[in-house]
Amino acid sequence: MRRSRWIVLGGCFLAYLFDALEIVLLSMALPTIRKDMGLSVTQGGLLATATLIGIGVSSVLGGYVADNFGRKKALIASLVTFGVFTAVIAVAPNFETVLLLRFLAGIGLGAVWSVVSAYVVETWPEHSRGRAAAFVISAFPAGGAMAATISGWFLPDWRLMFLVAGAAVALPVVVVLIFFTESAGWAVHKAADTGEVVSVRDVLGPGLRRTTLLGTLMAALALFGYWGATTWLPTYLTTERDLPSSSVAVFVTILNLGMFAGYNGFGFLADHIGRHRTIILTLAGVSLTLPIYAVTTHQTSLLWLGPLFGAFTAFFGLFGSYLGELFPTRARATGAGFCFNVGRGISALAPFALAGLAADIGFSGGLILCACFFGLAAVVALLLPRSGATDDTVVIRPMTDPRDDAPVTV
Repeated sequence: MRRSRWIVLGGCFLAYLFDALEIVLLSMALPTIRKDMGLSVTQGGLLATATLIGIGVSSVLGGYVADNFGRKKALIASLVTFGVFTAVIAVAPNFETVLLLRFLAGIGLGAVWSVVSAYVVETWPEHSRGRAAAFVISAFPAGGAMAATISGWFLPDWRLMFLVAGAAVALPVVVVLIFFTESAGWAVHKAADTGEVVSVRDVLGPGLRRTTLLGTLMAALALFGYWGATTWLPTYLTTERDLPSSSVAVFVTILNLGMFAGYNGFGFLADHIGRHRTIILTLAGVSLTLPIYAVTTHQTSLLWLGPLFGAFTAFFGLFGSYLGELFPTRARATGAGFCFNVGRGISALAPFALAGLAADIGFSGGLILCACFFGLAAVVALLLPRSGATDDTVVIRPMTDPRDDAPVTV
């Protein structure tokens, strides 16, 4: 159990690292793609929107595969899907093809979150689950920092960049194939199952409907603000703060380092004061720091405010453990994945909407508007329960060390 736990932690971190890399690379390449293909700001926003719509579709497909066929198969399928469609962008002949490929890649990208969140919840004991899940999801800012570095190597050759990034997904696929075993929690419940297929109807039924709808609304508001802000952040720094492209890469890298520290720091805090309280704290924090970042014009101040803003986006890393605990094991990937990925699907409008508003209020005004969505998400989070009350708890025994190997509730 102990060895399996650490393998899952490292492997899921690697899988989500590449997931984040593929998403953030588009933001870094967007100015170059627009110039190369002659796209308007609105068309550029549509590329990010198509990705997020695909992620929204994955809320149904990813959870269905993970809950009915196993976490391992679902994770491999997700990685292969977004790796292949990212690599094919290298030969896309026009804007419409790139748009379609980003949508298809988004289906694989969204499913990864559902699976790794369920894997961690079902593998790690409750007393350290928050920091474990936060560590895995902190792969997102780590992937963002990697994307900033890689874009500096390849751009303006964005086609070669996507080809290499897509092909490199073979690394996490091999790791999962060789070293991962199926989730013990899922296997136990699948063995005792009556053969009934798990679907979205299970999480929208009377017992879980309120939790599912509130969880989805919280995620939608938070992620609308998140994707609206982060998609256009490099463009905001370039056009409104007059930073050269080389400096933007440095700014984005440092911001993502702040995110990485925040994810892990707040993950540790979540195991002490509770995941629900910590999510509310981070949402409130980002709603207060983002407007300050948006109105700051001094470049050195911007450089150091970025990590502070990034640290409070730690709610992104806490959603996995918190939402996963709100649903029973048999429907965990479906329930948590539905909340998070439908929320990401709704947030697909954010890059497109912010592009439309930029002509009137500027990107800085758009960032302030995004902060309002974070504040609304904090209000909705107050309506959700502090912890989950699953109806099918399984305790895996025996263990030896009373702390590190406590009975694992799955």
